[in-house]
Amino acid sequence: MILITGTAGFIGHALVHALAAEGVEIVGIDNLNDYYDPELKWARLADTGIPRAEVEINGEAKSNRYPNYHFRRVNLQDQYAMARLFQDFAFTKVCNLAAQAGVRYSLSNPQAYIDSNISGFVNVLENCRVHKIEHLVYASSSSVYGLNNKVPFAETDPIEQPASLYAATKRSNELLAHTYSHLYKLPVTGLRFFTVYGPWGRPDMAYSLFSDAILHDRPIKVFNHGKMSRDFTYVGDIVEGVRRVLTRPRPPQEGVQTRTYNIGNGSPVSLLEFIETMERHLGVAAEKDFVGMQPGDVVQTFADTSTLEGDYGYRADTDLEEGIGKFVAWYREYYGI
Repeated sequence: MILITGTAGFIGHALVHALAAEGVEIVGIDNLNDYYDPELKWARLADTGIPRAEVEINGEAKSNRYPNYHFRRVNLQDQYAMARLFQDFAFTKVCNLAAQAGVRYSLSNPQAYIDSNISGFVNVLENCRVHKIEHLVYASSSSVYGLNNKVPFAETDPIEQPASLYAATKRSNELLAHTYSHLYKLPVTGLRFFTVYGPWGRPDMAYSLFSDAILHDRPIKVFNHGKMSRDFTYVGDIVEGVRRVLTRPRPPQEGVQTRTYNIGNGSPVSLLEFIETMERHLGVAAEKDFVGMQPGDVVQTFADTSTLEGDYGYRADTDLEEGIGKFVAWYREYYGI
């Protein structure tokens, strides 16, 4: 049985579909906070068969779509609720995707990141230790590379210059995971996600903000005057990578059972090319407002994924044209535009 945290979230929702369809026994948790519109989170749960009314009354529910999926509303930072969760279910593996996301939000709400990404992650690690979990896989981020100018980013690069509090908390996760693995021989794998996009994506991400603005005749802000690029990675590719890594931890290295991998497309796209792709699929030209760099942002992300390829035989294969097409089709249907 696998515990997946953050199953009302973007990647968690997609992972539930993939694993539940294979017959994997899943327990999912989420706190359904209001960082962005909770209605989208409830809609993701409904899409995986979780009845809202039952969760609101009982705090948990069985899926009516996947008989092997059970959901419980839990806060990662709630020590009692997390301990009870691990006592109630016999987990063998854990996939921690829950976190306070967003770079810019961390500038105005730092405590939310400490509570969820630090305190919450320690609760996950502690319960994995106590219950001798076979493998913990957790979401890190390409943000840990911060102000590193050397590209592509490799797992062996220095990562001591985070550009945001969000990045600092994700780097902290990696250090905590290494410590627990060293002290308690806990098999742990961290995955540094690179700019994930696709259907059911977060409304605070650029592709959602652009779609909303373009389709409502509002200008879009093009930061750093368009001189930026991102390693956009389709959510289906991310899920396939997570699924493969969950199957087994790699053998220990120098007595430590922790590994960290980049998981990205490995093909960065300029911000202007990304906007042009969106314009084609939306069928509308964007009015662009070219502005300066935002605090906490970085100019470029670019993943070297050769280590993940070598250890798990996996590489992302969805190009931007296909991925944006799928996102726009979902966006129009979901928002009725």
